[in-house]
Amino acid sequence: MKAQFKSLVAALAILFASAMLPAAAQYNNFQPTKEAVQEEKLLQQLKEGDRLSGRISIPDAKAASLIQPQGQSWRDFHQNKLPTIGGVVLLGMLGALVLFFLVRGRVRVEHGLSGQTITRFASLDRFAHWMTAGCFIILALSGLNVSFGRMVILPLFGPETFAELTHLGKLAHNYLAFPFMAGVALMFVLWVKDNIPNKLDLEWIKQGGGLFVKGKHPLAERFNAGQKVVFWIVITGGAVMSVSGWFLLFPYMAPDGVTSLQLMTTVHAVLAVGFVAAMLAHAYIGSVGMEGAFDAMGNGEVDLNWAKEHHALWVAEEQAKAASVPRNSVPAE
Repeated sequence: MKAQFKSLVAALAILFASAMLPAAAQYNNFQPTKEAVQEEKLLQQLKEGDRLSGRISIPDAKAASLIQPQGQSWRDFHQNKLPTIGGVVLLGMLGALVLFFLVRGRVRVEHGLSGQTITRFASLDRFAHWMTAGCFIILALSGLNVSFGRMVILPLFGPETFAELTHLGKLAHNYLAFPFMAGVALMFVLWVKDNIPNKLDLEWIKQGGGLFVKGKHPLAERFNAGQKVVFWIVITGGAVMSVSGWFLLFPYMAPDGVTSLQLMTTVHAVLAVGFVAAMLAHAYIGSVGMEGAFDAMGNGEVDLNWAKEHHALWVAEEQAKAASVPRNSVPAE
């Protein structure tokens, strides 16, 4: 019996070994490089918009996507092309502002400050402006860190500082997006009626707003053509940034899964670069670039001579309103 049992075990062992040899041979013939080449050929054959999908048992059909080749183009754009484009645009704007300052200098009040003031913006106007502007500055810095942080902050301050700043920036970006959106909506309600383009704006543009020729100030109402351009950049740009950012905050709401999110991140990033460049110009002309301009949003009062030079029609309208109100009028009870 023992001899028969040993013979049976030996036969089973030979049979098992015979079955495993082809599998072992196939495993030993695995060539990672060759397999990678075949995978690359497969990806190249996929058309734009195609994807490799599998079978799933959960309700979310988007989870069936295994490979989405467009992600390679998306990654290349954000890691390589976007930093180059953004750097050219932002540095170009800074260079243009420096050149303008060197050539034109600060735009002074031609007849000097009068010492008399006129109310330019009420408290609610200034609140809307500074809430939106304050949020925008932090949103811009934390957003630019995504594209430029590894090239600038990481080498200068090290990985620990970079990681902590990036983490805090992400939290700030997520939460300050909501007051920014509220500020854009409030500014639209407050100022849209005074920012409708008209024929007067064409003349303002033809004369360059009086910025390039000293002593020449085109007529303007409450907002001139340049300020109207900034207003609509903020409103339309802020709206698109808000919509795209909303889907980045809540990705499960994206209608087409990762494809929509890739589009949203690209729109969000490209628009952000242009937005920041435009606001650099706005901040310059509203502060060091023009004498007396900052007071409008600083305390709401501007010098009368400044107002007459840059917004003559608005000043005349405000003075006419003031003249029509009796000085000794008693409010009805």
